[in-house]
Amino acid sequence: MSARKAGLVACRSCGQVHQLGSTVCKRCGGPLQSRDEQSLQKVWAWLIAGIIAYIPANVYPMLLTSTLIERSESTIIGGVVELVDYGSYGVAAIVFIASVMIPIGKFVAVGYLALSIQYGWNDRQHQRHRAYEVVEFIGRWSMIDVFVVAILSALVQLETIATINPGIAAVSFALSVIFTMLAAQAFDSRLIWDADRTTT
Repeated sequence: MSARKAGLVACRSCGQVHQLGSTVCKRCGGPLQSRDEQSLQKVWAWLIAGIIAYIPANVYPMLLTSTLIERSESTIIGGVVELVDYGSYGVAAIVFIASVMIPIGKFVAVGYLALSIQYGWNDRQHQRHRAYEVVEFIGRWSMIDVFVVAILSALVQLETIATINPGIAAVSFALSVIFTMLAAQAFDSRLIWDADRTTT
């Protein structure tokens, strides 16, 4: 028995339950909606924006390092390769997983969830809901590259000897992470179970 079948709708802000057909929450004044009918449009818009922002994040430099001798620029993949050359395999693995595998995995997962709703797939609901929860949980930890760049930029400022500044890729990567998080938040997970009920 679902809330919708029982004639109830819950406020997504405070959790107060109302009779189906109510439009405003009595407790917090928020709008009441049994399902977000524009969920898929929002998900696709944010997801595409995230993918577009992720491209320059990998093409342009993430770090700009200047010393007395030389000036170097490091992309995400370039930084991973340099870490491997220096023998820092653990750090290289963390950067590669956090900056390449997780973002791509999130794009694939959110896209898969949106397609499953769009085409009314009615199998593996539990696995799809678990995938949604994983994507939503991982989203908050996806800024590791941006945090590292910010910390290095703040700490390594030795005037003419050495300076580290964030590149344009840091901004693109941050935007990509934010857009993907918004795509996950815009996804109405209740639609996963609705597909099953409409076919039974």
